[in-house]
Amino acid sequence: MTDAGYDLELAVATLMAEAHDVHTLLRVLAADLSASLGDRLQVERRGGLIHRSNEIKSVRVRLGDEDFDALVRDGVLDCTVGHSSGGIRIRTEKLEMGQWLHRLLLRLQAEAVRSQDARLALERLVIGGSE
Repeated sequence: MTDAGYDLELAVATLMAEAHDVHTLLRVLAADLSASLGDRLQVERRGGLIHRSNEIKSVRVRLGDEDFDALVRDGVLDCTVGHSSGGIRIRTEKLEMGQWLHRLLLRLQAEAVRSQDARLALERLVIGGSE
């Protein structure tokens, strides 16, 4: 499938429809991205050192000079994109969940041209593959 073949709008709509709550959405994202992105994906789970939960509290995806952060707060997903230059964060944008997902997929699509890992992550999210 070529990059032009990815329907990002449909992928965002599908992700949001499949996610009955924000915890499910984060679980799907983490599952679809983990194998391909490795340490560029950070997942924080609820609980402490002893009682660790499977419930995801936050996800951070680092792609190039951008950090895509999603944090569950009071059952609502706070989504931001941080922009860095020279390793220093210069700006953070707060986005609505759908906009955040769309920007994440766009960035994965841009990276997919150069990176097999990004292409695989994008295909998992757009075509499906974890659940």
